[in-house]
Amino acid sequence: MTRLARHYVPEQPQHVILQGLTGPAFLDEGDYLYFLACLADAARVADLAVHAWVLMPDAVQLLVTPSYESSVAMAMQAIGRRYVETFNRRHGRRGTVWRGAYRATVIEPDRYFLLASQIIDHAPVRNNLAAEPGKYQWSSYSHHVGLRVDSFIKDHPLYRALGNTPFERHEAYRDLGAQPPDQREVDNLMQSTLNGWVLGSAEYCEWAARTANRRLMPLLLRDRPPKVRTTRAFAHVG
Repeated sequence: MTRLARHYVPEQPQHVILQGLTGPAFLDEGDYLYFLACLADAARVADLAVHAWVLMPDAVQLLVTPSYESSVAMAMQAIGRRYVETFNRRHGRRGTVWRGAYRATVIEPDRYFLLASQIIDHAPVRNNLAAEPGKYQWSSYSHHVGLRVDSFIKDHPLYRALGNTPFERHEAYRDLGAQPPDQREVDNLMQSTLNGWVLGSAEYCEWAARTANRRLMPLLLRDRPPKVRTTRAFAHVG
């Protein structure tokens, strides 16, 4: 069956997942730092706005807004080629690091943007990599709560609307994450991204379909949320 093109809706954010193949995709601090450098360079060249990110040993998640249809693809391909080459050279390895191509989907910003950002920033806690999100170095949480500045992040208008000053935004974002995201919401986002179907209300899907580059939902699922399906292959993505 012909693979559907990854969909694109102008000015709408996307959730992106990149999975490690068999072993860890990051073995030391140098790997994490180099991936971030690759991400910053690729995002600049592809005119891709990065809003949130997390690097875990076997998975990467991003929240981005592409400037044009091929922005995400250009950035992810550039990152993949550059990072894998250096990773293999540094560690004396061969072959790919990633399990196939990246997965991505469009999300309804008003309903899901801040939730997706929280899900990304809290992923290390859900995966038992840290007791709290602020204790994990390799995510955008510290940027969002004012503990660090990630120069390659472009804050989304919905994040900026959390407060009139940086301090107010940091406090508001911290308060949003006082309770971890509901697991059902996590599963909903992950499965939408892994299956490549837009995450949004029926009204949003109807609006987005008028400007999308392909249909956004399976015909049978247009009026109901994606069915949650858990598999071993995707067990540690969220």
